[in-house]
Amino acid sequence: MNFSWIWIPATLIAAAAQTARNATQRELVDAAGPAGAAFVRFLYGAPFAALFLFILCGISGYAPNPLTLKGAAWIAAAAVAQIAATGLMLAAMRRRSFFATIALTKTEPLQIAAFGLAFLGERPSVSTATAILLSTAGVAILSLPPGFFKHGSSGRPVGLSGTADRRAVVLGLASASCFALSAIGFRAGILEFNGPTFIIAAVAALAAALSFQALLILVLLLLFDRPLLRTISSQWRPSLFAGFIGAFASLFWFLAFAVQSAAPVRTLGLVEVVFARVVSRWIFREAASKAELLGAGLIVCGVALLLNG
Repeated sequence: MNFSWIWIPATLIAAAAQTARNATQRELVDAAGPAGAAFVRFLYGAPFAALFLFILCGISGYAPNPLTLKGAAWIAAAAVAQIAATGLMLAAMRRRSFFATIALTKTEPLQIAAFGLAFLGERPSVSTATAILLSTAGVAILSLPPGFFKHGSSGRPVGLSGTADRRAVVLGLASASCFALSAIGFRAGILEFNGPTFIIAAVAALAAALSFQALLILVLLLLFDRPLLRTISSQWRPSLFAGFIGAFASLFWFLAFAVQSAAPVRTLGLVEVVFARVVSRWIFREAASKAELLGAGLIVCGVALLLNG
């Protein structure tokens, strides 16, 4: 049976779950700081990933193939990049709204297309490249601060708030770069597992990645920041949900990466910006800018072109 289409529903589920995870982590920033909030998804997510793999192998009767040294290197590099990306994203959220930060990180597909071509030789089609450009333009417009198109007496856009705002942009774009590198690395690692089925390969790669991330973070905290480890432990109730929903989101990202290259997956994943708009408005009570309709429209056009190209 041909499962090449499965990346579409998998990506939509992943994007929705990721929005919930990001919102949960943002709520943890005040209590645990950006680093602590970033770490909980890995420390509390690893057991859930191992549980997913255990259940899948028990139901299917298959075990994952041994991971090659090359595959382990890809997964380890991607895991470190993802940790950095999450920390940078949460740091940006302290300076910009939840929605604006998510929009900044979604410049990722352009970078993924470049990294995918450089590292994996995956060249996007003309329609896919156009979809990426349209959607990324929409994200760029969405990320503009309110009042950007209004000018004050100095001729400067009133929406620019100085150094703090510029730092948020730099942090958001750096986060996107790290997320792009992690997506390429995880896809390469999944392909190195090479079966026995694409589902088992994806879940095995997820379990390996989260286990490595949890072990790395635990060792670093034990050596250098035990107070932060105690803080994370004290926040176990919200952290447990963040870990579960993070592992759940990653499960579907990895399933999508198992059957489709990273650039189309992450381009469709831009629907997370729409989900983030809803969360930003109704949960965090953050006002919308007038540019959002135009930006959202470009994203919808890009996604439609991607799915019909």
